[in-house]
Amino acid sequence: MAQPRIAPYGEWESPISAAMTVAGAVSLHAVSADGPDLYWSELRPADGGRVVIVRRTATGERQDLTPAPFNARTRVHEYGGGAHLVHDGVVYFSNFADQRLYRQPIGGTPEAISRIDGMRYADAAPDPRRGRLILIREDHTVEGREAVNTVVSMAMEGDDERVLVSGNDFYGNPVLSPDGKRLAWLTWNHPNMPWDGTELWLATVGDDGSLTGSRLVAGGAEESIFQPRWSPDGELYFVSDRTDWWNLYRLEDNQAVPVCPMEAEFGLPQWVFGMSTYAFAGQGQAVCSYTSRGKEYLVLLDLATGSLTPLATTYDVFADVQATATHALCIAASATAPAAIIRVDLASGAVEVVRVSQEIPVDAGYLSVPEAVEFPTEHGLTAHAILYLPTNRDFRAPEAERPPVLVHSHGGPTAATNAAFSLDTQYWTSRGFAVLDVNYGGSTGYGRPYRQRLNGQWGVVDVDDCANAPLYLARKGVVDGDRMVIDGGSAGGYTTLCALTFRNSFKAGASYFGVSDAEALAKDTHKFESRYLDRMIGPYPEQRDLYYQRSPIHFADRISCPLILFQGLEDKVVPPDQAESMFEAVRAKGIPVAYIPYAGEQHGFRRAENIIRSLEAEFYFYARVFGFTPADPIEPVTIENL
Repeated sequence: MAQPRIAPYGEWESPISAAMTVAGAVSLHAVSADGPDLYWSELRPADGGRVVIVRRTATGERQDLTPAPFNARTRVHEYGGGAHLVHDGVVYFSNFADQRLYRQPIGGTPEAISRIDGMRYADAAPDPRRGRLILIREDHTVEGREAVNTVVSMAMEGDDERVLVSGNDFYGNPVLSPDGKRLAWLTWNHPNMPWDGTELWLATVGDDGSLTGSRLVAGGAEESIFQPRWSPDGELYFVSDRTDWWNLYRLEDNQAVPVCPMEAEFGLPQWVFGMSTYAFAGQGQAVCSYTSRGKEYLVLLDLATGSLTPLATTYDVFADVQATATHALCIAASATAPAAIIRVDLASGAVEVVRVSQEIPVDAGYLSVPEAVEFPTEHGLTAHAILYLPTNRDFRAPEAERPPVLVHSHGGPTAATNAAFSLDTQYWTSRGFAVLDVNYGGSTGYGRPYRQRLNGQWGVVDVDDCANAPLYLARKGVVDGDRMVIDGGSAGGYTTLCALTFRNSFKAGASYFGVSDAEALAKDTHKFESRYLDRMIGPYPEQRDLYYQRSPIHFADRISCPLILFQGLEDKVVPPDQAESMFEAVRAKGIPVAYIPYAGEQHGFRRAENIIRSLEAEFYFYARVFGFTPADPIEPVTIENL
């Protein structure tokens, strides 16, 4: 093998192109089993971001079930999730274009079973005894009124839609006991988000399907309940953070009994419907995933003793956990392997790869392996990040040069980054950038107190942590402290804009559909997040001054470094005028700035051509800022004031 060539960071030639990051790539979601068959959904960038439900038969045959132009995606809470259910060989799904609920027998064509325009559906559970579905409905039929969320039933053949539970702001996770006689569900009210405080309710289901004896069994305004689920023998389980850690509990005599108490997270922030971290594998055991000190585990849990048995795989990130009596089923990834649907034999431990989200057509010598970083931050606290160093077997930098570092601020902000393989990240590292994914205070995976660091401090704690992480590495000589850039999407875009406005640590940044005006977001966003900022910043309008102070748009005169903005023009979460206003303000100041809008995109880009363009444009932008020449040709970006 030839000796590596010497070239400055940023000018390394890489076999990982932007097009490769989406070529043949799909995003895998909602894995489940129905009899011997497996089902899941695939978001396909190459098909305009369409979501297709896929079936794999017991013989291994794989087939697409969702015919074009159907798109199995719901807009409940805008973020969706829980868009389809498979029961006894019939698929029920929400269609994105009209938000109707459709019924599709295997081998048949979809037929709408919901009839009213303006209704949205998600998170369906089957009630086979009564020939109906129980699901979440979001009513948008009255213009100018806040959407109304309820738990409803709908006949499996269509029509006969009835409201079962109403009166609160939000509902989720309706689950029916195996005997069909009890229904459990989650509910919460403004200003809470589901990771702040939720209630678990239980009711008796009559022969006619009506509910009686509804009662609160767990949760409250300061306790987050996650994923209620019935065991095969009819016991109700759920995850609660009542001890500051999301642990698994069982309801016994109306009391929550811990199953496996530990300082670990068995729950997740419910940004979307249908999330699952555990599932019952026959009688007496469950397959679980949990996070401890930022590391994820997949285990078999003995429900009687609480003992955990690791399920040995080569993966270290797990999602959508499901199970049968003989197998664990989930979506898994590792630092060097992209997300895949895997099936684990519980008796032998054998791992079968059912579907890979993307092939990796490059040698391992071009791939950066992440390492966990703990770093000091404000008030004597410690925060967390994941570091990817520049890696390319064909190149090395001049001896004295330190790499530029791209700090990535994840969205949410109540979310977390993990070490799952990403060709997007490898695009940067194989060209000579270090990438630093920061789990700033407010991120999940480290307990409720860590999550609550951001309460009242959004735009402060996240920004401090995103600035302190690369500065810590710069002091250690790992990265170049004079070439630090930051990017992020949605809430991460807000952190990016705040960092560029209120700090002097970074030399440039990229905001993807980021918030620039916190007050505008509080006044003009969808129902699910309409009171989110009450905790993240403060009650509105009582603390309007604080919203003003935390809004980069009002202090664009403080920005002293280049900025590029990316925005979907159909974004209902962060409307385009936020990016447009920021662009105009920075341009007026005479600082280099670029703006790339995309028609037809919402909150998060789903079309392959736009994903490719964004990645290349951001790299091109930094190349112009730092004065290096990319090794491969990139379509130029129009940069004002440069």
